[in-house]
Amino acid sequence: MGHSAAVWDFRAATEITKDQNGIGQVVLRTPQGASAQISLQGAQVTSWRKEHGEELLFTSSKTISKALKATRGGIPICFPQFGNCGSMELHGFAKNKIWAIDENPPPLPANDSNGKSFVDLLLKSSSEEEKKWWPHSFEFRLRVSLTTGGDLNLISRVRNINGKPFSFSFAYHTHFLVSDISEIRIEGLETLDYLDNLFQKERFTEQGDAITFESEVDRVYLSSPNIIAVIDHEKKQTYIIKKEGLPDIAVWNPWEKKSKSMVDLGDEEYKQMLCVDAAVTEKPVNLKPGEEWTGRLQLSVVPSSFCSDRLGLDRSGL
Repeated sequence: MGHSAAVWDFRAATEITKDQNGIGQVVLRTPQGASAQISLQGAQVTSWRKEHGEELLFTSSKTISKALKATRGGIPICFPQFGNCGSMELHGFAKNKIWAIDENPPPLPANDSNGKSFVDLLLKSSSEEEKKWWPHSFEFRLRVSLTTGGDLNLISRVRNINGKPFSFSFAYHTHFLVSDISEIRIEGLETLDYLDNLFQKERFTEQGDAITFESEVDRVYLSSPNIIAVIDHEKKQTYIIKKEGLPDIAVWNPWEKKSKSMVDLGDEEYKQMLCVDAAVTEKPVNLKPGEEWTGRLQLSVVPSSFCSDRLGLDRSGL
């Protein structure tokens, strides 16, 4: 966080400050001490801490901190594409744009703001340069909120203000901080089909009773349940992912060899990082003029003893 004088916004427990590049940051806090930090560059959540200050999101020590470049870690917003397709930059342009704080957002249901510290961010249509490869007019509204219990919520709404339909893919590119990747298991994706990016997106079916890690993994699990658990045996804690409007789950860890080729990731940092991304990728969203899409993500962390049998890893929504 920068050293500028903090200004308190009109929203309770919402602080506005600037980073070392002069880019605005929003800090959300709960009365119990949980916090989240969101950069106006990319609307990227860069920190999410439990009430005792323990960080829950991974950020690389080698990340390249400069204006108009997303940092390696946190939760970048991937829009209007997730992955690499055509001439557009990897994971789309939204992660590198400066977003505005939306002072007059359209109303959301009361339960999306009551008892929460929140901020509404807005990204409007791309520049003329970007329209050369994505020639569409849109409004992207993102609400980031913390519940009193410290759960992190992200609600994305994309509206087509074009005169013609357009389509896009999307992901919350979530970098979880873990104790040791070899101690992690993911539950809720068993028996699902997935596309394996290490094998030219060939389609496979998950055979294990959970996903564990002993080599590089880069997969997209299709038509996934709306509740997923990431269990960290060493920390005895579990991340619970709940989602709506986001049918796919991308799972990524670069492992040793690829990490050494990445300039913004330490050689050994893959051991403390796991990306589990709620996404729309296999079947892009199609919006007609005036239509709006909503994608919701809720992240919480619980003791691992809470999990599995009581989690109810089913296909229900939030």
